[in-house]
Amino acid sequence: MDTTRLIIVAVGGQGNLLSSRVLGEAACRLDIPVRMSEIHGMAQRGGVVESAMVFGDAQSTIISDGEADLFLAFEPLEALRALNRCNSKTIVITNTSSLPPFTAAIGKGTYPDIEAIKQLIKEKVGRLITLDANALAREAGNELSVNIVLLGALIKADVLPITADSVKDAIRETTKAAFVETNLKAFDLGFAAV
Repeated sequence: MDTTRLIIVAVGGQGNLLSSRVLGEAACRLDIPVRMSEIHGMAQRGGVVESAMVFGDAQSTIISDGEADLFLAFEPLEALRALNRCNSKTIVITNTSSLPPFTAAIGKGTYPDIEAIKQLIKEKVGRLITLDANALAREAGNELSVNIVLLGALIKADVLPITADSVKDAIRETTKAAFVETNLKAFDLGFAAV
């Protein structure tokens, strides 16, 4: 099986680790070899959280700069910050809803224009898919489902050999029972948005 390297970046509290777990569970259900690693950093203080997932035959979860085949960003500025992980063939999926860092929120810094961020990313990668995952999560009934919306978009991009049904099964098994229905709806909305 070919190796596919995925980087997922988010701000602490956006659900990166849960989405990685769901995706890993879905891969295991299909007997797809998967290796994962996570960097939590200052996650509890709104800092970056990064997951690396390698699908297929690989010995390591290390994804060096320029090696990501897929790149999923829960926040557009985090996508720009970690753009060095991508190359001219990388497929990037990013949320367009911003979560400004503390300095911008208190007026001590500025948040870049979303269109400018998208243009900078588009110039450096093979394909850019953007969606307002926050709006879709609200439509699903829970704004905390941004991570699951983005999983739907990732699966619809049709790069990973993981099926929508295997992800839905993993959502049912991995997420809290009270959130299963909204998460399934969020997945479907993200899937339909691509």
